[in-house]
This record gives sequence, structure tokens and C-alpha cells, in this order.
Amino acid sequence: MSSVSDRLPAFPWDKLAPYKKTAAAHPDGIVDLSVGTPVDPVPDLIQKALVAAADSPGYPTVWGTPELRDAITGWLGRRLGARDLTHHHVLPVVGSKELVAWLPTQLGLGPGDKVAYPRLAYPTYEVGARLARADHVSYDDPADLDPANLKLLWLNSPSNPTGRVLPKEELTRIVAWARAHGVLVVSDECYLELGWEADPVSVLHPDVNGGSHDGIVAVHSLSKRSNLAGYRAAFIAGDPAVLGPLLEIRKHGGMMTSAPTQAAVVAALGDDDHVHAQRARYAARRTALRDALLSHGFHIEHSEASLYLWATRHESCWNTVAHLADLGILVAPGDFYGPAGAHFVRVAFTATDERVAAAVARL
Repeated sequence: MSSVSDRLPAFPWDKLAPYKKTAAAHPDGIVDLSVGTPVDPVPDLIQKALVAAADSPGYPTVWGTPELRDAITGWLGRRLGARDLTHHHVLPVVGSKELVAWLPTQLGLGPGDKVAYPRLAYPTYEVGARLARADHVSYDDPADLDPANLKLLWLNSPSNPTGRVLPKEELTRIVAWARAHGVLVVSDECYLELGWEADPVSVLHPDVNGGSHDGIVAVHSLSKRSNLAGYRAAFIAGDPAVLGPLLEIRKHGGMMTSAPTQAAVVAALGDDDHVHAQRARYAARRTALRDALLSHGFHIEHSEASLYLWATRHESCWNTVAHLADLGILVAPGDFYGPAGAHFVRVAFTATDERVAAAVARL
């Protein structure tokens, strides 16, 4: 039997520990911009919904309550322009990272099957392929991939780490290519509500998929839009022929979102005001950090959406990490997301206004 170390890459964040120690030694304290975790309060109406559902002694269902499925389909239609969705087109999941990590396994992929993901990407796409013992390959353009044995094509728009947004025309072309080759497209759209210089489009939009959900699944999370990372609240939507078997597998595995969390998600998806308020906070932090980084000699690439600035000083990302750590600022090295990121750092603007102001002053 292979060991965990044989099957999985080294956990990258461990390499950041000495730089975190340096940054923490700054007289004014650390400004941690390395992880995209929310720091602002959970909106009050969501907390109230959670508390109201706290007396939930029985097991929740994996498929979620009818009210939850109504909330998801309603939001998908209202916000993404997705049409003709029924409850069979949606499935709650226990946070999007769990879904990404275990989807290849739950799809029944294994040795000889290929999973593809962007050249600069969230590391869990590769981890998911490795857990299934499937082959994995990265790409710049999916059309350049050999479709032989390619079973799962990950898209990520807006991108983590780069913030790049795939235009509608490119999404349309990719979906058509994948369908022509019998490849399942799974689009990670967890940052879709956070477009700054672009308006992200979902693969669920009829202009992209031609009005059919065949062969496509979209992944959405409430962690960023509603500050619910601690709730583990996410869902997938798309082809019922894919979601139906996943529902059965997840029933056997007991992969269910807690009943109070389901109630909280219903409240969150039914309210747009708190999303607009949170966007305004992030927009102000983004502007402040972007201006400070540019003034400090950084070049920023893409970053038209998401919660990150993809920045470079045209040197090793670890030299940049060390330089900023000396200023008490911790960022993520770009090579965490693939060799192509070796000269970039990912700067999150998920810190409090006070900490962002401290970073701006130091820069």
C-alpha cells in the first residue's frame, strides 16, 4: 500500500512558516495577506437563520431541504441567468474544497483516466486526481489537450490565484470542444460574485451552453460572497445525469450539510444586500493595496476579479515573500499554484481595514 506522501504532494503552506515568523516579529504586528479567509462578520440575517434552526436533533438529508433547493435554483436563475433548472439540477456540498478533492473519486475515475486543470491553479485540483489515482495534466488552452482518456476538465473563472476571467466566447468554445470529445466540464465559479474589471459569466448561462446543461457542472460557494467559510456551505449545479449518481454516492458516504447551515444558506441566497455591502469592503481594500503595490514597484497581472492581486517584482517569488515578510506582510508565493507562478505572489485583500491600512503604510 502506498503512503500518503507517495500519493500527495507536500502541503505547501508548511514552507511559509519561517516567513510568517519573520512577519509576526514586526513591531506593529503581522499583516497576513496569504490566505483568502473572510475576516468580516457573518451577516446578521444569516446568523439569525442559523440560530432559529439550531434545534435540529434529527439527521439532515444529503440533497437538502426543498427550501434549500428552491433557494439555490432561484439564485442561479436570478444571478447567473441559468434557465429551466429543477431540483435535480442542484446538489448541496460540504464546502467547495471537499467537492474538488473528492469529485474524481466519486465520479469513479482511476488509473488511466486523466484530469486536467489550468496551468496556474488551486492545488486541490491535482490533489483530487491523486486521491483517485488518476493521471493529471495542466493546460494553457484545453483545446491543446489530448482528449484520449480525458474524463474531467476543470475550469476556474474567476481564477485562484490570478483573478483572470474567461470571456463568454472562450467559455462557449471550451464547452463545445469538451462536448465534442465526451469530456465532463466542471467549472469552479466560487469567486463569480467578485468581478472588479470584468463581469464573470457562468457555464450555466444559455449563451455559453446553448440552453443545455449536458456535460457541464458549476461549483459555487458561500464562503466568499457571504463570509460563510466557517459554515462549510457550497453547492454544485448542472447536468442531472452527473448529479444524480453523485447524490447516491454522497448518501452512502454521509456527506451532508448540517440542518442549521442549510437554513443559513436559504437566508444568504435570498438576500443580495449583504453581498453588495461585502463587495464594497473588498473593493476599497483592493484599491488601497493595488495602489500601494504599484507604488512599491510591483507589476500586477490579470486580477480583474476574485479576492487576490497577482503581483510580481520580476524576481523569485520567495525573494518577494522574504522582502514583504521583512515589512511584516505575509503573502503566498506563486509557485504554490504551479511552476508558472515562480515570479509572482498572491496578495489577498481579506484582512481588516486596519490591517490593510498598516500594509499600505509599510509599502
